[in-house]
Amino acid sequence: MAGAERDPRPMFERWLTVPVVVGLCYSLFFLGLYGYLPPPYFYEPSGTFMDFSAPATFATRGGAYDSFQTIYPPLSFVLLKLVSWGPCYGFNPSEEARNCDMYGITWLFLIYLINTVLIWLTFRKLDRRTAVPRTIALCAGLSMTYALERGNVLLFCFTCLILAYGPLVRSARLRWIFAGLAVNFKVYLIGTIFAQLLRHRWRWFEGALVASVIIYLITFAIYGEGTPRQIYENVTAFAGAFQQASLLEFWYPSSLQPIRLLLQGDTQFPVATALGSTTMAAALLFVRSLILATTLTIVVAAAVSWWRPAAVPMHRLILLSIGIAVINSEAGGYTQMILIFFVFMEKWRGFGRVAAIVMAYLLCIALDFPIERVPPVVRDSYLGGREVIAEYSVGIGTLMRPVLIHLMLLSLALVTIRDVWADARRNGWRSPLPWRQDRDAAAGQA
Repeated sequence: MAGAERDPRPMFERWLTVPVVVGLCYSLFFLGLYGYLPPPYFYEPSGTFMDFSAPATFATRGGAYDSFQTIYPPLSFVLLKLVSWGPCYGFNPSEEARNCDMYGITWLFLIYLINTVLIWLTFRKLDRRTAVPRTIALCAGLSMTYALERGNVLLFCFTCLILAYGPLVRSARLRWIFAGLAVNFKVYLIGTIFAQLLRHRWRWFEGALVASVIIYLITFAIYGEGTPRQIYENVTAFAGAFQQASLLEFWYPSSLQPIRLLLQGDTQFPVATALGSTTMAAALLFVRSLILATTLTIVVAAAVSWWRPAAVPMHRLILLSIGIAVINSEAGGYTQMILIFFVFMEKWRGFGRVAAIVMAYLLCIALDFPIERVPPVVRDSYLGGREVIAEYSVGIGTLMRPVLIHLMLLSLALVTIRDVWADARRNGWRSPLPWRQDRDAAAGQA
């Protein structure tokens, strides 16, 4: 007990929360002084809660897959119809509907508070000593407050993920339902179900997959739109539009893909003029190499985990399954809260885990330091309730956060490979798979 009392780890993690809290306080102070949130929060001051009110408009009217060209499955629109005030949407533009729909905005803050409680209960069950600092860092950090400011449906999806893959729910069937709900909110989370196969959890995989299909069919029947073909066509169109996005679309990325597009010259921003061709070529080589190295290392980690499933915790396999989808696409900065949640389920032990946890804390800091400023423009601010002069800049965080995400995932993938290697050396190199053991036993009897 005396050794546990002198353990410096909880105190060190408390110190790591200090810049997170400072970042949030600075952002609120900036909002009060200038009338809008500073970078890296969303660059359009009038866009607060628009990730909620814009799709909620089509949840009421229909036409989400034709007019709005959404990439969400129907579940999001069924939910939005329940948690938004229908009369506000009628024939009003989304901005006017947002100003009217205090019922829906209340739901956003309510689900944010529910998630905060669930996160604290999860971390408390895993390790009481680090539960408070990790809860503060995640819930007061950039990605989760960014999702709240945007009003993104990921907040509801996050609730399902916590209950599906955290330690709070014991019933396997309930976990399957929550996993199916999460996939129907965000399709790229399908990897979390396939990750169960790495632990040979066939029944879990089948149950969650069936739950996902059933939930999709029910919500499709309720909403009446969102066939697989419509979703596929919209995803394809979205990917094509992203290729031609402006510099502002890369304000708060979750991957290196936007930076790769910038360096390839596939956007409207003249990078070669700003950096020079030699620097741009070197930077592009670094970005491509890091994406490829991280992806391949995760694949190797998944393969060795299948060979030695008992050596790798399930939450890390979930993390890597989400991570490989995130770094090879661009799902928005708020997606980082999912990655950070699973990283914070790791124990503070060994260099690789500690490095990943520290990087997760750094990703929670809502501060940025400008490298290059853009001329200020006049904008309407929803939170400020007035016109403001908004200043834009390219910050260090825009470049460093996706690098940190890659290094965080790379670190835990390497830890996974190392854990499997250690388990094989400790218990022998013979495969521990059940069917392999049966075959070896039969050969020995022969």
